[in-house]
This record gives sequence, C-alpha cells and structure tokens, in this order.
Amino acid sequence: MHLTKLSEAFLRSAAYERRFLAKNHWDFSMVVWIPLATVLLIWWIFSQTQITDLPIGVIDQDNSAVANTAVRYLEASPTLTVRQLYYSQADAEAAILQRDIYAVVIIPEDFSRNILSIQPAPLTLQVNAQYGTHSGIIQAGVQAVASTLSAGVEIKRLVKQGVAPSQAMTAYAPISVQRISLFNAATNYQQFLASTVIPALLHILAMVIGATTIGRELRDKNIGRWYRFIDTGKPNLTLSTPSKTTSSLSTKQDSSNNKASSSSAKVPNSVSLSVLVFGLLGKYFWPILAYSLWSALILWLATSNQNINIMSLLAVYAGFLCLMVLSFWLGAIFTLNSFSLRMGLSTTGFISAPSYAFAGVTFPYIAISDSAQYWSNALPLTHYLKLHIAQLQMQAPIAISLPIVYGLILAVIIALLLAALLTKRALAHPERWGAR
Repeated sequence: MHLTKLSEAFLRSAAYERRFLAKNHWDFSMVVWIPLATVLLIWWIFSQTQITDLPIGVIDQDNSAVANTAVRYLEASPTLTVRQLYYSQADAEAAILQRDIYAVVIIPEDFSRNILSIQPAPLTLQVNAQYGTHSGIIQAGVQAVASTLSAGVEIKRLVKQGVAPSQAMTAYAPISVQRISLFNAATNYQQFLASTVIPALLHILAMVIGATTIGRELRDKNIGRWYRFIDTGKPNLTLSTPSKTTSSLSTKQDSSNNKASSSSAKVPNSVSLSVLVFGLLGKYFWPILAYSLWSALILWLATSNQNINIMSLLAVYAGFLCLMVLSFWLGAIFTLNSFSLRMGLSTTGFISAPSYAFAGVTFPYIAISDSAQYWSNALPLTHYLKLHIAQLQMQAPIAISLPIVYGLILAVIIALLLAALLTKRALAHPERWGAR
C-alpha cells in the first residue's frame, strides 16, 4: 500500500510538471531545445578538428634567395599561412592589433650574408601571446621552419666539404627527439575541447533547471498546494485551468496570482519524507529524461570515430547521467536553502559557470594553487571529466574510473535526500514563501 502511495506521488508530480512545461514554452525550451542547440552548435564550431593556416605576416628586409626560401617554407607549413608581406613594422603591428594576423616574422637585411659567412642569422618572431593556443602553434611552426632551413644550409655546406649526406645529417643533429603521442595523437580539438566543453555547459543549464523547477513553487507560493496534490491528489491540478504563471526565469509576477495562491499557502498537516523524495523524482522526471537523451547524443558524437570498449562507454554514460541529476539536485538545494529563486540562481551561476576552468582540461591541475585544487576537488564536473578523459580519450582500464562512478552515484543519493529535507523545511515555513 505504501509503495502504491509513493508511485502515485511520483506520477502526480510528473503530471503536474508536464502540464506546466506544456504551458510555459521558455521552461520547455530550457529542457529540450536550448541543450540540444548547445550540443549541436559546439560540435559544429569544432567541426574542423585541427588548427591550420593561422595567418602571419612577413617583413623581408633581405630580399635574397635564402629569404625567399624561408617565406616559401613558412607558407608550406600546415599550421601557418603567410597572409601578407609588410614593408614596415608599424603596418604589421596594426594588422596584429586588428587581428588580421597573429604574428609577424622579420627577416633581417643581413640574413643571407650572415649565413654565407657562418654567422648567427636569427629570424625575429613577434607573436600575440595573448592567445595562448594560437601563440603556441605559431611558435612551433616557425621553429620547425627555422630548424628545417638551418639543417638544409648546414648539410649543404658539409656536403660541399666532401662529407657524405648521411654523415652530414648525423653531424648536424647527433641528438634527436623521437616524440610519441600516447593519446590524441592527431591533436583533434573536437575530441579534446568539444567533448569536454559540452558537459560543462549542460552542467550549467541543469543547475539552472534544478533551481527554477522548485524555486518557482516557492516564489509563486504554490509549494504547499503542490505537496497536497502529490500526497492526496486534491485538487486535481492536471485538470484545472492553467495558471497565468510565465517563465520561471521571469522576475515579474502578477499580483492577482499572489492573491489566488494565498489560499493554498497553508502548511500541510503532516509531511512525509518518502512522499517528498518520490515527488521530487516525479517533478524532475522530464528534465532527467531529456538530459539522459542529450548525454547519449554527446557520447555518440564523441565516440563515432573511435573504438571504445562497451564497459567504458557505459561507465561514462552512467557518470554523465549522474552529473546531470546531481546538477538538478544542487540547483534545488541552493534555492531551497535560501528560500529565494534569485539567490538560488546566483549561487548556481557562481559555482557552475567557472567550474570548467578548475577542471584541469585547459590549465594543468597540478599547476594551480593548493586552495584552487581543494575547490576543484569539490566540484562534480572535475570528477566527471577525469572519468570522461580517462575512458574516452586515454582508454584506461575501467577499474581506474569505477570509484568516480560510485562517488557520483552516492552524491546523487545524498543530494536527493538533502533536497527532500530542505523541501520539508520549506513547507514548514510558509511565511518565507513568495521571496524573489
């Protein structure tokens, strides 16, 4: 009998939320269209998986055959393209400021003469280091060109002295580096950035949904009526005339709605924690269902060109789904704890928006300060991305990542219970309902 009551609470709450989403298009978009557009847009942005043809300028003050060869080598580099030859440094700097180019290579006027006289002949690279990724790629490309040009000049000089070509190559570079990329050997930015940025963005959206789904009931003073409906089925809110509540993110509320809801702002006689748990599961059923689909879509996009073990894929999907559900509960907790939708949204933004910066994807985790590492370890996104990268990009043994999955599952259960307890507390304080 008790299980029947709990299942009825779940179904009533799900029906209550379905009715609301059907009547409020902005909230429906937050659940369906905005996350879908986010996934597809980010994946399309990184559809060019590698960075190529970064524009640079060249100032050729030497105008010699060797200088022309250097320009041709720069143009032939897959990561660079010579956008324009400049005749003054002021013009080149103006182009950098306007972002027409990201760097300029200066070939000095005595470049070829120094090479012939076996004197140092440096190429000057001025690069906009404000863009870290662009700067690193350009520096590596120009360095490769300079090394190739230097090797050709030196080997040619040694061959003229009678040294065999093979010996000349060894004499020029007796020590070489054999670089072996263990993971993401092709430097695929779609795999590196897109597949990790999308979970971070959905994490933000999910926390916003978590805050607004329960927060609007507090704001509109409907939380008592919602609980009585899921507990007793009365009044039947799925058949009643729709309210004129607008989007849950709106900060305006019609005064007539306040009056209409005043009669429902009564404390329930008794509140069952188990009914609240199942009621919250029903209330968030549709967002959980939708985001489970978006999670599957992201993993399909990220692994469509890879051969991933099925157990690793299931572990990542379970972790991703736990991250989304945990995000819903955290958003609800922040709102219920403050009795304010506005404060709940502010807190979710403060925590979720910068979480990607602390996750160790773009900036090394071991390079950040100790206090930042403590904060990073407290964020659920950090742990999910460790799971994601280990299983999908590094293809590590599944046993390494299982503790993360178990930890996320435990966090979801604890957060759900905490959200239910805070909802019970909110039901006991109707004088605090209606806060923005």
